[in-house]
Amino acid sequence: MSLLSKKAAVLLLAAVAGFGAINAQAAKAKEKAVAASVSMLGGKFIFTLPKGFIGDPIPPGPTGANGNMYTNQATKTVVIAAENDLPGQPNLKDNDSAFLDDTVDSFVKEQRKGLSDFNKLSEKSLTLKKSGLGVRQVDSTVTQGGGLTLTTTLMAGSGNRMAIVQIISRPTDTKGHDELVNRIVSGQ
Repeated sequence: MSLLSKKAAVLLLAAVAGFGAINAQAAKAKEKAVAASVSMLGGKFIFTLPKGFIGDPIPPGPTGANGNMYTNQATKTVVIAAENDLPGQPNLKDNDSAFLDDTVDSFVKEQRKGLSDFNKLSEKSLTLKKSGLGVRQVDSTVTQGGGLTLTTTLMAGSGNRMAIVQIISRPTDTKGHDELVNRIVSGQ
């Protein structure tokens, strides 16, 4: 694994480490403003969450990752959106296949290593229509927050930045989960 993908994996792991704080932050999120839109990677990855999501900042990760966690109490859905500078000031293209492939491989390996019941369901390569940004999507299940969850992880990079968006739902709400993922990748 290249140094670049190792550092990218650190961002992914920092975002995933935030899952332990989901319940505590979800309780505090009730008092925050309703989330409107999310813009990442200099406006190349933009989406709007539907009504019902409430945003709360995620404490900065060990690598300086920053972002927000959005929770919907009614559907028990969580969306984590975080981004970080990549070390060494790389100049990633908006659809850098090698970087994205290495990042997905690192992410899946670390998830399997750290989460005993991590189950990768599928992987997709996407290109956002509005910006041409390359995105990798990994769908999985894992036990977190006291029960089995359905998780979609979206990873992208541009210039010297990397972004991750994770959509976490109950496995009984596959339709709602898929609709939310489609909304996010279509930039609605």
